[in-house]
Amino acid sequence: MQVTIDVSMYPFNKEFKAPIKDFISKINLHKDLKIRTFPTSTVIQGEYGEAMEALKDTISCCNDRPEKAVYVLKVIPDYEAI
Repeated sequence: MQVTIDVSMYPFNKEFKAPIKDFISKINLHKDLKIRTFPTSTVIQGEYGEAMEALKDTISCCNDRPEKAVYVLKVIPDYEAI
């Protein structure tokens, strides 16, 4: 099943740009997914299992940083936004 996931990241830090840029660079390593970044969110599109695994790995890796964050997701099955 194809899925589109819209992700917004809200770091608990005044210096929020570095953690967001880190998230974007890590999620973009997954070349089998379509990924577009917009001013307020990043959209991930692809096969459900692969997209969720990429998201899980990326969030897990970013949570190893000292700055923690809240992630807001919209998961839209069978929809191709990009």
